[in-house]
Amino acid sequence: MNFSTQMDAAKKGIITKEMEIVAKKEQMEVNTLRKLIAEGKIVIPANKNHTSLDAEGVGQGLRTKINVNLGISKDCRDIELELEKVKTAVNMKAEAIMDLSCFGKTEEFRKRVVEISPAMIGTVPIYDAVGFYDKELKDITKDEFLKVVEKHARDGVDFMTIHAGINRETAAVFKRNPRLMNFVSRGGSLLYAWMELNNQENPFYEYYDELLEICEKYDVTLSLGDACRPGSLKDSTDPSQIKELMTLGELTLRAWEKNVQVMIEGPGHVPLNEIAANMLIEKKLCHGAPFYVLGPIVTDVAPGYDHITSAIGGAIAAANGADFLCYVTPAEHLRLPTLDDMKEGIIASRIAAHAADIAKGVPGAIEWDHEMSQARRDLDWEKMFELALDEEKPRKYRKESMPEDKHTCTMCGKMCAVRNMNKVMDGKNVNILRDDD
Repeated sequence: MNFSTQMDAAKKGIITKEMEIVAKKEQMEVNTLRKLIAEGKIVIPANKNHTSLDAEGVGQGLRTKINVNLGISKDCRDIELELEKVKTAVNMKAEAIMDLSCFGKTEEFRKRVVEISPAMIGTVPIYDAVGFYDKELKDITKDEFLKVVEKHARDGVDFMTIHAGINRETAAVFKRNPRLMNFVSRGGSLLYAWMELNNQENPFYEYYDELLEICEKYDVTLSLGDACRPGSLKDSTDPSQIKELMTLGELTLRAWEKNVQVMIEGPGHVPLNEIAANMLIEKKLCHGAPFYVLGPIVTDVAPGYDHITSAIGGAIAAANGADFLCYVTPAEHLRLPTLDDMKEGIIASRIAAHAADIAKGVPGAIEWDHEMSQARRDLDWEKMFELALDEEKPRKYRKESMPEDKHTCTMCGKMCAVRNMNKVMDGKNVNILRDDD
């Protein structure tokens, strides 16, 4: 039986090879997975032209996934460094990579990323439009916007952020309800500017059916972007954000009618006490579609440490239903991230995702922690390093500060509670001042 997309296959009762891969990874019965894909509650972003892909699922009942943003800008255009970041991100077990390149001809870099990456690949085509056509924003036509989308789809991109929800209605709500930070979404601000400069409707909203035809043709998952995400705690959960989310819910249903998979992108800067409500609102208004959150960043005053503010918000968001975390690095709000910034962002996001998976009862999540606890009880340092989320850093710390008693560490030495409890429980003497018998 033929099918056009993973959703189409799922509706027809077909088990694809990607579904089998994801079901095995997630310890989920494959027909349960298929049913949730048919309902739109799980997506498997898998472009037909991304032949190096190792499929992952995003959505209800699955492990929380993380995304890594990278790509060149006008000020930082070292393609080889960005490719090194791609390889490092894959080695550090990121499930997704978004190429956010926003300068020059991005095609070469995008194709190389798709070629080498088993992780799913995302892009924001509007970033590419200005450079692709070498035209100012105002002069780009709706057909040209759609052609860039099709170009990215043809190149093998698995999911695309499209800011279709910032239509004239949403813009009117924004104008009536002033914000401290206006728009902080790069793609959303570009589309809003295009609409204002041309006095026209958002082309991705007006010609949404044509966009869906492209997505269905290549099986591109539509990641409906949040142009109105708050960039300040003062703007969180405001009328603009909620109005756009309502529109995204309507667009979700239209996409599902065409068998196009959908994710919803969510809030940026949100105080702790509003995160759970934001997750509930998204799931309600967008009919259970997977939620891809940017942060949330829980305080505005920690530049240089926003990987931490984001991990705090991400853990709470995912524990309350978010499915996909976009990592944030220490360089957020400050510069294009370095390789080391990227590494710190990945680790922080993976910690947040795993902590949430424990809270959600994801199969196999807490067992990893139990294995670590057993290795700690056994004072099996090698096993601890092997189980560590980041093996490199704990090995480095251990090597830099070796204790007199190799079973302990330099914090407690022979007063180590684990060492001494093991001895007592085994009926042995506890020697702290003298060597063991």
